[in-house]
Amino acid sequence: MKKIFFILTLLISSVLLIPAQKKQLTIEDAVAGQWKQLYPEHIQGIKAYSENDFTYVTNYKEIHVMNKTGKDIKILTDLKELNSALKNAGHSELKYFPYWDYQWTDKEHLTFKADGNYYVYNLQTKKIETDVILPKDASNINPCYNNNYVAYTVKNNLYFADNKSETVQITFDENEGIVNGSDYVHRQEFGINKGIFWSPEGNYIAFYRKDETMVADYPLVDVSTRIATVKNTKYPMIGEKSEEVTLGIYNLKTGKTVFCDVQDFTKEHYLTSITWDPDEKYIFIGVLNRGQNHLKMNKYDAQTGTFLKTLFEEKNERYAEPEHPLFFLPGKTNEFLYYSERDGFDHLYLYNTEGKLIKQVTKGNWAVLDIKGFDTKGQNIFITSTEESPIEKHLYKVNIKTGKRQKLTSNSGTHHVILSNSKKYFFDSYSNTEIANNNRICDNKGKILKGILNAKEPLDSFNLGKMSIGTMKAANGKTDLYYRLITPPNFDPKKKYPVVVYVYGGPHAQLVTNSRLGGARLWNYYMAQKGYIMFTVDNRGSANRGFEFESIIHRQCGQLEMKDQMKGIDFLKSLPYVDTARIGVHGWSYGGFMTTSLITNYPKIFKVAVAGGPVIDWKYYEVMYGERYMDTPKENPEGFKKTSLLNKAKDLKGRLLMIHGYVDPVVVPQNSLDFIRSCIKAGTDIDYFLYPESEHNMRGKTRVHLMKKVTRYFDDYL
Repeated sequence: MKKIFFILTLLISSVLLIPAQKKQLTIEDAVAGQWKQLYPEHIQGIKAYSENDFTYVTNYKEIHVMNKTGKDIKILTDLKELNSALKNAGHSELKYFPYWDYQWTDKEHLTFKADGNYYVYNLQTKKIETDVILPKDASNINPCYNNNYVAYTVKNNLYFADNKSETVQITFDENEGIVNGSDYVHRQEFGINKGIFWSPEGNYIAFYRKDETMVADYPLVDVSTRIATVKNTKYPMIGEKSEEVTLGIYNLKTGKTVFCDVQDFTKEHYLTSITWDPDEKYIFIGVLNRGQNHLKMNKYDAQTGTFLKTLFEEKNERYAEPEHPLFFLPGKTNEFLYYSERDGFDHLYLYNTEGKLIKQVTKGNWAVLDIKGFDTKGQNIFITSTEESPIEKHLYKVNIKTGKRQKLTSNSGTHHVILSNSKKYFFDSYSNTEIANNNRICDNKGKILKGILNAKEPLDSFNLGKMSIGTMKAANGKTDLYYRLITPPNFDPKKKYPVVVYVYGGPHAQLVTNSRLGGARLWNYYMAQKGYIMFTVDNRGSANRGFEFESIIHRQCGQLEMKDQMKGIDFLKSLPYVDTARIGVHGWSYGGFMTTSLITNYPKIFKVAVAGGPVIDWKYYEVMYGERYMDTPKENPEGFKKTSLLNKAKDLKGRLLMIHGYVDPVVVPQNSLDFIRSCIKAGTDIDYFLYPESEHNMRGKTRVHLMKKVTRYFDDYL
């Protein structure tokens, strides 16, 4: 009996000593869970409120106010109270408060959009003070918080509704090829994210008018109808006729519209950096030629649209790329800050409205990322930049007169900040490779006043691989490139592992950052869990490293990027645990172009590839992005010949799965379909999959299906 008891005791003790079994990611976890149940705890809807306080939203229904010390003072209002006010005003109740889309016009007035309508709620009277009811088919909704009027579009025309919901139609174009107020002007390049620009006091509405009647129709096929239907989209391909855009100014008092007299270059110019002066007397437009290498910053009379003068010009033998409006200094109507890469990095320049350059405010081998605001006297500006590291983002205070900078965020990583209205305090939310999400309140000298949240990593309970970030030299032997390497859980350095290279490689994207998960999608960790080494390197051509770094792709997309990626392969080959006979590559969009480029140019290296939404021949891409980086086929015939993957179909040796959305209006399906045609002619084999109703990006269940397919392809062949 004693012997049995002893054995039982040993068994129980050994069971208690076994560590808790860590969970395995599912594909659903890896695709959808990253932004849902596996996203770290965070504070929703942070907004500046009053001078030094902030508001935030809890449980999608309560708006709290938090003071500068991080203390939760009180609940300002909640969903029950708002719904009571909405019901009394004859409106439908809300299921949850739209925390992503609310503003404070003052301490008493809360403005928010819900169900396509615009509301102003008075905290004191607990009533809906303004309700602007918009048509169900309204889009491009743009409120003016000074008068609570709302501008919007219906189909191709522009309207506004006043704070009594009385509607005024501004444009009357019957031809659907002429579009007013749309944010899709110039294919949303040059930082364009809206097509409607209220003047500071709300007396005028400036708007884009896009005439694309001369642009060729591109047929996209809707297979959901009984007989498949063609849905044409206007798609200006490289070297072909492009849209013609003008800027209208509507006067709310007179009801009249004038158009700015833009006579520079041809009618196929680009209009960017739209900015009102604080007094509503002038409007400024960055006018860029179609070749995108000559910019004029012009000043116009807002009453008449008359051209007044060119303040300055920028020229570059590769391209100029204005992406920001002008930033007027507080209390000054004649001085503004302007973003420019003219010295090789995005920096700020102080000008007056007569075009005189007063000084360069920031300078160095790093980039200004965002302007977060000015202090109340307009003496200092708050910016985020890459000064600390190209893979980090920090907040700085810069004295405009002296250029002296003070770093305000202390911990390494990627910081997202919201300044108080007084600019004396800021809410800081940051992550790095060790910290999932940390929130605190700081003062404008960088002192941490109160820690608000140090979120636990929800992935700690999962058996994930180890991630590391490092640097390697580019193909030029000089430039540092950042890479991310993820090894499988329970990694054994004596074993040999297959590798999947995850690539993008194009402009305006950076995959490797000192942030949660190293900037990776959770799918990379899912693949590591399945026994793959996952590798990513940001080659020359990617973002946040300066003009020379990014613009090396000019007229030769993919060429130098591939050389840098092959330096990554050399690095992988130096690792004894990499199975060099089993290297795969996957990417989407520009990454799909890079994926196809790599497996066809280096068929002895890459065994398996999955290319999504790939550009195959740049002649099939659109004017705005395409001509910036490649010029036109007439101007650059050798470049188009060298970069075309149609010529490389004959070199395909490994397994290639190409995936495309059948109604993709960004990278049109003709790209991948023509590659199939080339493979047939060359006698090479390719696997192909279409998503019948998908555009360029897949979401929801479709994305889960997509990543299952990508994963299975590597499982089957790598």
